[in-house]
Amino acid sequence: MQRVTVTLDDELMAELDALMRERGYANRSEAIRDMTRAGLARARVEAAPETPCIAALIYTYDHHSREVSQRLTSAHHDHHDLAVSSLHVHLDHHTCLEVSILKGQVGEVRHFTDHLVAQRNVQNGEVVIIPSAPRDGA
Repeated sequence: MQRVTVTLDDELMAELDALMRERGYANRSEAIRDMTRAGLARARVEAAPETPCIAALIYTYDHHSREVSQRLTSAHHDHHDLAVSSLHVHLDHHTCLEVSILKGQVGEVRHFTDHLVAQRNVQNGEVVIIPSAPRDGA
């Protein structure tokens, strides 16, 4: 293990301390190690668009809005090679939640999810991309 000295301004330190309390980190080193790992993993994913991955796309939309359901369904059909499974939930009279599990190359998955979340009347959207290295013999 190596010791590193980092200088943070007061505002950033206050945010770090608040995050530590919220997530239950025992000390700043644990919190910074965890965030560093997450940042490095994200950087690896962004730097290698050809890397195979699995992803979860979660988004909400107003299904009463003009043609939004059709556009979203068409987008899924146009990228059927990426879609593994989808879950559709009616949150209330107007709002639907969809969770799509995707599998493909990072660049293809990112392009599809960016396009889908940018659709008019999609209210919120997030994607989690997890690189999946091929296993020997698989």
